[in-house]
Amino acid sequence: MRYFILGVTEARDATGGVLPLGGARLRALLAVLALRPGRAVPVGELVDGVWGADPPYDAGAALQALVGRLRRVLGKEAVDSDPGGYRLAAGPDDVDLYVFEKLAREGAAQLEADDPRAAARTLREALALWRGTALVDLPGGDHGVRPEAQRLAALQHRIEADLRCGVTHSLVPELKELTATRPYDEPFHALLIRALRAQGRQADALAAYERTRRTLADGLGVDPGPELVALQGQLLTATGPGPPPGGATGPAAPAAPAAPAGNIRPRLTSFVGRERELAVIRADLDRSRLVTLTGPGGSGKTRLAEESAPPDAWLVELAPLDHESALPGAVLSALGLRETHLSTRDDRTSAQDNPTARLVDHLARRPMLLILDNCEHVIGAAAALAETLLTRCPGLRVLATSREPLGVPGEAVRPVEPL
Repeated sequence: MRYFILGVTEARDATGGVLPLGGARLRALLAVLALRPGRAVPVGELVDGVWGADPPYDAGAALQALVGRLRRVLGKEAVDSDPGGYRLAAGPDDVDLYVFEKLAREGAAQLEADDPRAAARTLREALALWRGTALVDLPGGDHGVRPEAQRLAALQHRIEADLRCGVTHSLVPELKELTATRPYDEPFHALLIRALRAQGRQADALAAYERTRRTLADGLGVDPGPELVALQGQLLTATGPGPPPGGATGPAAPAAPAAPAGNIRPRLTSFVGRERELAVIRADLDRSRLVTLTGPGGSGKTRLAEESAPPDAWLVELAPLDHESALPGAVLSALGLRETHLSTRDDRTSAQDNPTARLVDHLARRPMLLILDNCEHVIGAAAALAETLLTRCPGLRVLATSREPLGVPGEAVRPVEPL
């Protein structure tokens, strides 16, 4: 026998057939018993659960009669008499609420273990058990509050899992509906903004943030929380400054030469079979400003890095370097900033002669993803340069490939398995 209380209370036999419970009080009695499967429920709690604040004059006798009716539907052995109460002959695995809780915990653990595909499957299975409002047959309106909070947490985890898997085509409409019905639920607003950003819709993501800010201010008189504020900062960094408010007020300034947008070369071959790794790396880059792909030579780290990066990323190939001191200059060359500079003896200590200072000056003013490829033989210099640039250039992110981690604070290390 299986019992269902995530919606109108139901009992189903071994073949899945729904048994005719009849009236609301019989359903309420079964719901109270199913909340404590296999354990005795005192008569007083059963009376409260069935009649609420309006019990009958002889509540004990009325309850006994109701239990008799329930036994005729479920079978005599389904409800046992215990001293001072009654017990449903069932276990947690026979009640949908406890099956849901078990699956929700399992899915959250899979997500924590960075297995979003498994988490999404498990959490969908958990959420499919819901058929309506939990414990809707019990008198009063607060019995389903805790299960509903658990459902929303599982739903949030499932959407997070889909985002990490790169499944965004259906998320935006779903999240728009969720945020419309739950206007003060900041985690769902944050997920909507992230889903829009994942689709490359930066302007829509900023507009969603602004709507959320106004909703919170108008309805609650509060500002957005840290997660939303951090997302807005990332979006503003990614989009860069806009035109001055109110338009130009003087003669137009000469247009600056357009800087080349990235140096990732188009590949002539397709890239298949590593969709999970791509989704995970992109999620890592959303959470950390330094991500290092580690693994043995030939495991495909470089190609994964290039495929994970946006088209405007810059790749620096470090394999040809024969000395660590050449690394800052190699980055300058990759960015197209290496130029002939004639200096006198007096100005050789200027910033123009310091490649790291020139990099900081260039990168501090713009958002960018920098790929440092094959760091292992210049690992010390790569770590030092990455830490310096990340500390002084707030819009910079670094994706490194190496046979070993860089060891920089805040680094997210992603091992790459051999093909």
